[in-house]
Amino acid sequence: MGNDESSTVEYEVADGMAWVWFNRPDKKNALSRKLNRQMLRVLDGLEFRDDVGVLVLAGRGDAWCAGMDLREYFREPEAEGFEAIRRSQMESYGWMSRLRNFEKVTIAMVHGWCFGGAYSPLYACDLAYCSDDAVFGLSEINWGILPGGGASKVVVDLMPLRDAMYHALMGENLTGAEAAAVRLVNESVPAEALETRVREVAATLLEKNWATLKATKRAIRATRLMEYDAALDYQVRAQEALMYIDETRGRQEAMKQFLDDKTFKPGLGAYSKRSD
Repeated sequence: MGNDESSTVEYEVADGMAWVWFNRPDKKNALSRKLNRQMLRVLDGLEFRDDVGVLVLAGRGDAWCAGMDLREYFREPEAEGFEAIRRSQMESYGWMSRLRNFEKVTIAMVHGWCFGGAYSPLYACDLAYCSDDAVFGLSEINWGILPGGGASKVVVDLMPLRDAMYHALMGENLTGAEAAAVRLVNESVPAEALETRVREVAATLLEKNWATLKATKRAIRATRLMEYDAALDYQVRAQEALMYIDETRGRQEAMKQFLDDKTFKPGLGAYSKRSD
């Protein structure tokens, strides 16, 4: 299963949600060159669809993703030469960058293993939920390499420094609950409740203004490393642009429902996208 390039990734769209699955269950969904190429095609096809408001990244079988396929991603390109190594890297980093900057909100739904190279798509997703019995690991230190491919950056960005350093240096695994405690994921829930929880979050997001969701996720990612004045200027300009980009005139409709109709309170939920 998942050996043909087109079958390494599966997806379906329903109720505004695009469900995308790593589909190499016999390899714990390890990231091969074929999967990396196919994932980019899938993201290309989904990104600008009008019926997609949220993308959920999941995994078939008993693992989310075991990281890079050591044979197909490392050994085979190394045997083929420098050009193959660089091409393999670009294919991998290409779809992960695309996911990080995806036009819609993205959610990682993690069960089973999430190791090494899988930290990059985990980070690329805007939100992440996992099962309590998930297993997160940076095992690179145990076999003589550093956690590269963005993994070191991921733990430094998401985790407190002492936790990130311990995780990278010791090579010890984290449970889902431990991953949530150090902020690798938003929340850890019992395995049987994971999909339900992700659907709840996705459904809540879909009730909101989709143009504003996109602008907000971009503002959060873009301003994280900016100084305050630069971030302030970015957000002012982004809000001005949103007023022109949002064809639904969501801001005006929300103010009408709050100020005139008295049917909406911002602190208690989203405005109705269908005007009375």
